[in-house]
Amino acid sequence: MSSLKLPQITLIALTGKDFHAHDEAIRKSCEGIEWGGIKIIYDYTIKSIDDWNKKIIYELGNYVSTDFAMLIHADGFVVNPQAWKDEFLAYDYIGAPWPLPRDNYSYRTEKGEVVRVGNSVSIRSKRLLDLPSQLGLNWRFYYGNTNEDGFLCVHNRDILKANGIKFAPLEVAKYFSKEYEIEENKGIETFAFHEVDL
Repeated sequence: MSSLKLPQITLIALTGKDFHAHDEAIRKSCEGIEWGGIKIIYDYTIKSIDDWNKKIIYELGNYVSTDFAMLIHADGFVVNPQAWKDEFLAYDYIGAPWPLPRDNYSYRTEKGEVVRVGNSVSIRSKRLLDLPSQLGLNWRFYYGNTNEDGFLCVHNRDILKANGIKFAPLEVAKYFSKEYEIEENKGIETFAFHEVDL
């Protein structure tokens, strides 16, 4: 069986702990796929999840020279190479679908738009990786957290879209990855997954 060739994507993980678990996630994500680059960044300065989130926003692009990066974690990686769709690369950001919010602030932009696609296990364009630093986007807490996927896909969505960034719609993202079991992705074998931490 021939390998899936994705020369325009760097497979990447950033961690300050659990190096071996991330190494295993990289190994699994390479089964049946030839990536344009493969990197595990071990950063001993990461002392908290907030540190990690900030580094993803402002530093991940420093390690990527391909057109895209596929960010994975110890608990989220590629599981079905045969589920790949070239359409995934039509966007600057594609991650797993999110459920409809159960409150009046989660997954919502400042204008109140509900965002259904995000998640940290994702493909991001090099352009998106570099843009937060280029635009000088301020790092801050949103509703008590600093989740980097929320920073990009929700809280700074309008700014990024105004700068040409395209976010994948639910209709495409439901085939890319699964975090939550929702009506839209029932029965779909996705390319990747991210374990839900409830």
